[in-house]
Amino acid sequence: MTTADERLQTIWEGCLRNERKSQEQFYKLFASRMLAVCMRYATDKDEAQDILQEGFIKIFRNMQNYRGDGSLEGWVRRIMVHAAISRYRKLRPVVLVEDFAADSDMPISKAYNDNELEAKDLMKLIQKLPKTYRSVFNMYAIEGYSHQEIGTSLGMSELLSRTTLHRARTALKEMISKLTTREEHCYA
Repeated sequence: MTTADERLQTIWEGCLRNERKSQEQFYKLFASRMLAVCMRYATDKDEAQDILQEGFIKIFRNMQNYRGDGSLEGWVRRIMVHAAISRYRKLRPVVLVEDFAADSDMPISKAYNDNELEAKDLMKLIQKLPKTYRSVFNMYAIEGYSHQEIGTSLGMSELLSRTTLHRARTALKEMISKLTTREEHCYA
């Protein structure tokens, strides 16, 4: 009987030999968790799936570069984040501040449990943020990048990264405030 680590090692070795079956197994092993990472940067599921595919292409092309430092899942996650950043750079808007509707047609479920927003609903709100805000917020608050790393990755200054994070947080607070006010009026 093989352990999960031995199975992963076998899949990994097959991927290094460009065996399609091993690549498919590797994809199935990580795809759902990495799709969740991609969703944090995308505006919708289709865009997230595009990022996911781009990320796996990069992974399969660069598997020989994995040195074994840290977890394999961490390495895969980092590539997915970089795939999202690359997509952002290609599609980067000319203007930093974009208009966005706090009252868009994206449904937010009634998700309050002692006034706490559920994670899935918070993710929906984050997806409403303009791309620049969303990217900086995700990289800093969720992925743990420094403002210097964010600035380098997104082609902006460290100060602009800090300012963008502040604006993203402010926008999120406003959306949550509007949502709670709306919920209070519905149940008053």
